Amino acid sequence: MGSWKVTLCAGAAAVAATLTPTAYGYAAEPAGKVSVTPSTPAPGDEVTLKVTGCSGRKATAASKAFVSDAHLVGSGGAGGSLSGETRIRTSIDPGSYDVTITCADFRVRGAVKVVAASAPPSTPASPVAPVRAGGGGAAPLAAVDDSRVEGPGVAHAVTGLLLAGAAAVAVALRRTRRRRGTD
Repeated sequence: MGSWKVTLCAGAAAVAATLTPTAYGYAAEPAGKVSVTPSTPAPGDEVTLKVTGCSGRKATAASKAFVSDAHLVGSGGAGGSLSGETRIRTSIDPGSYDVTITCADFRVRGAVKVVAASAPPSTPASPVAPVRAGGGGAAPLAAVDDSRVEGPGVAHAVTGLLLAGAAAVAVALRRTRRRRGTD
């Protein structure tokens, strides 16, 4: 019974040692820290903004680099963080741009460094061509302009007649079996 208590105490000490630095790590994070992901976006990229230390649950991030202001939401409070997304303007020049995040109780300033785009964005911000929507599996068939439409041929007619005849024979045999009482 003594070794069981030692094992239990050692396990509790290991868990406490593992969790203690994590709790202090969150408390030591400075209030008002801004992070942008990816750290160096190109024009047209979508970015995620995160701020810590806001006492409220909502904030707004504004910059000349953004297409529109980002609305940040989250848990807030001393250890909480707020986050949101926005897009970098496609017509912006590379460089560093100020980001101002307005919280309930203070403003946080940060920066976003926009780099030159190496290639056009893989996902355009809006459709650049008409969207082929609707029609399901028939859309490719409807797109083909076939002015000559043919109905079923002779082979289809013969197959249909054979199937109808087989069904008629099956029904007739079933009726005769019922009349005889063998069914």
